[in-house]
Amino acid sequence: MLNRRCWTATAATLVLTAAALVHPGTGMAAPDAVSARATAPVTLAADETALIRVELRDEAHFRELLADGADIANRPRQQDGRILADLVLTGRQLAALTAQGAVARQVVQREGDGARRYADSVRAAQARTSKGLRAPAEGRGVAVAAVDTLHFLQSYWWTSNGKTFLQTQVATTAAEDPDVEITVTWRTADGTTGSFPLARFSDAGEYQYHFSVPQAVPARPTQVTATSSLGGTARPSTPAKWPNATPPALPEGYQKDFIDAYLTPVDVQSRIRRLARQYPELVDVIDLPHQTQGYRRTAAGYLGDPAAAAVVVESVKFGAQNMNGVQVRTVDPGRANRPLSASYRDRVLTVSLATDGAGTTISTTDQVAAFISARYPQQFSAFVEDGSAGLPMPIAGPVRLDDGLKGSEVPKKPWTVQALRIGAHRDGSRIGVLAYSQEHAREWATPLVTLEFAERLLANAGTDPATRELLDSVDVFVIPTVNPDGANYSFHDANFQRKNLVNHCTGAQRDPANRDSWGVDVNRNYTVGSLFDGYTGASTNCLSGTYAGTAELSEAESRNVIALAKAHTNIKFAMNVHSYGGYFMWPPGAYQADGRITLPRPTIDESKMFLDSARRIVGAISTERGTVTWPSQTGPVADVLYSAAGNSADQLYYELGILAWDFEVGNDLWNDATGEWEGVGFQPPFDEAHAESQEYAAGLIELLRVAKDHAAAQ
Repeated sequence: MLNRRCWTATAATLVLTAAALVHPGTGMAAPDAVSARATAPVTLAADETALIRVELRDEAHFRELLADGADIANRPRQQDGRILADLVLTGRQLAALTAQGAVARQVVQREGDGARRYADSVRAAQARTSKGLRAPAEGRGVAVAAVDTLHFLQSYWWTSNGKTFLQTQVATTAAEDPDVEITVTWRTADGTTGSFPLARFSDAGEYQYHFSVPQAVPARPTQVTATSSLGGTARPSTPAKWPNATPPALPEGYQKDFIDAYLTPVDVQSRIRRLARQYPELVDVIDLPHQTQGYRRTAAGYLGDPAAAAVVVESVKFGAQNMNGVQVRTVDPGRANRPLSASYRDRVLTVSLATDGAGTTISTTDQVAAFISARYPQQFSAFVEDGSAGLPMPIAGPVRLDDGLKGSEVPKKPWTVQALRIGAHRDGSRIGVLAYSQEHAREWATPLVTLEFAERLLANAGTDPATRELLDSVDVFVIPTVNPDGANYSFHDANFQRKNLVNHCTGAQRDPANRDSWGVDVNRNYTVGSLFDGYTGASTNCLSGTYAGTAELSEAESRNVIALAKAHTNIKFAMNVHSYGGYFMWPPGAYQADGRITLPRPTIDESKMFLDSARRIVGAISTERGTVTWPSQTGPVADVLYSAAGNSADQLYYELGILAWDFEVGNDLWNDATGEWEGVGFQPPFDEAHAESQEYAAGLIELLRVAKDHAAAQ
């Protein structure tokens, strides 16, 4: 633990071994140029937290981070022979990584950026409203006898914003050789050629393939070949166009762009009420059955000096239940041979320390903590601060207990999560589609996607025949914010909060210094392929970012998603919207690490359905601003991201028979000046979040078309 902030793991064991060669004559930088690429220095104060793209020392370095429980935002990327990982780090942690040979390449987001970006987005929205405007929419050089065979698993090209990209995956039969290097050579119609190296990708100790991030090429590639350092070759392949699907053109006058600012859960709740009032013939609001804890925490304080000797005193009730501001103190009774005693009156807890025959106080920290907990079990609990065990209890206080919550406008009571039900026939007679978002609190752009989607359906129902046909054919369910408590905390207290606010920690882990690490990862709390079933990708540590909770469905937030799906058996399609990184995924989402045994694979027909639908939806997303989700990041969760034990899509698919997908919005952006793919983060500047809302809402509209076509074919 560094600075009392624990590492929290969000990925299963992924292993990347970077190919060392960048070949000349390809238009790419040579190795020395790559290593010397100018990078602005990254500075971070010791106690500051930021989301940083870090170039790691080597494969072993990444495995060390996983073992230590680092907060890894998404699957590491390989670029120009380097391993790049997005990590949430304090300044101390960054300094430690740098000392170990890592290099910080990009500050994706600083912790304070979230509040500023939220405020900026609100101010910009107000300005637009006041003006009556809407938001802007070759090898080692030595001949050797071939000892392996290569095969292209993927070979795709696409254009985005005027540039052409190529991405490939190649498998070698020399799967057990970690030193195999594979090079892909491409050719265009005019005879231009180039090449690039691939990186070995292993997962849970099992070789998968060699791959690279998308490579910029001058024109459409007409042929690719692959060779290995062992002399192996692959049959030449003609890259296929990706995704090669285009949605129907929007009619003149089609209304979109309803997102003006980041939205807190309070804002989301207000918009749900407005849509219900505005479109009563098309909207029902469903109050989900399990109230969350609410934006509430117990009140706590340090009685004494944590650097010397202290006891943590915590209220049993939440701070908002008249416990914020309660004072606690220790006193010297001023008399000899007095026992340890206490009184609690007028919101002040006074602990009178025991004395010996000379009148000297003799109570220890352990004795005081145990005494408070035993004497006032309905009001307080107490434990010894780490490092203070057995020390003399000082005269201290009064200290005021406080829940530490800063969101003054957020209701301090249990929260009712709400869903929108949208359609012309909301009676179960039509195929149902569920879109839900913000299981992870810090993913601020995700409710913008689902609300823009809902607004488009409703606003165009009266004027666009295609929209009306969708609403006549499909029963739509939308949960914009699954995890409102964590989201409120992310907006007001700690931008990088991932989990909910339920604190299952006990003992010293309840130290207020750990407050930003408490909670349960809602998307690790479901029942299929869970940690409790032996699957990988979740934690039993209550301070981990992937803490799975005390049991399957222990949390109200996860129970709500499943309750809605079970109550409406016509739901046959679902999309879980997350951020960031640009992924399009489906089950299986988890595996057992020993042997990398995944949950059962979908049938051949279902797998084709998943992929064909993905092409359509990725094509719809790209119509907004040219964003293309990479083919390497399109597929089963366990294959293209990592094992996520106990995720919601697996339960919806395996238990309830729902075809369930996952978005990760916020695709990396290509920087033509540097030749780098750059991350956007969980809370990008609002213009980026706004763009994500527009393109992924278009993807959700296409999902409705997929569902409509599926129902018509039955």
